[in-house]
Amino acid sequence: QVQLVESGGGFVRPGGSLKLSCTASGNIFRIGTMGWYRQAPGRQRESVATISGTGSTNYADSVKGRFTISRDNAKNMYLQMNSLKSEDTAVYYCTANMILGGGSSWGRGTQVTVSS
Repeated sequence: QVQLVESGGGFVRPGGSLKLSCTASGNIFRIGTMGWYRQAPGRQRESVATISGTGSTNYADSVKGRFTISRDNAKNMYLQMNSLKSEDTAVYYCTANMILGGGSSWGRGTQVTVSS
């Protein structure tokens, strides 16, 4: 019911910054919490940050103080990533949880590579 498309991934040097965007389409009025996950090769998928429909946020300990999740409406969500480290290298996925019926949607992912 909801389609998600990430953008903004790319290559960045350690200490640099990058901003990811996620655009939702479809039945966006049923979107509640949105968030970002990431997965690096050989690593478990990890929740990076979430933001509720009322603006409450949560962050993984590994990104606290460096990443900021935000949304300007149900359609667009962002992840500002500062002070990037090589350990942040991963495919980043946008997710959206649906209210009044449940379910969730995932984007296809965008690659973030942090390297010298």
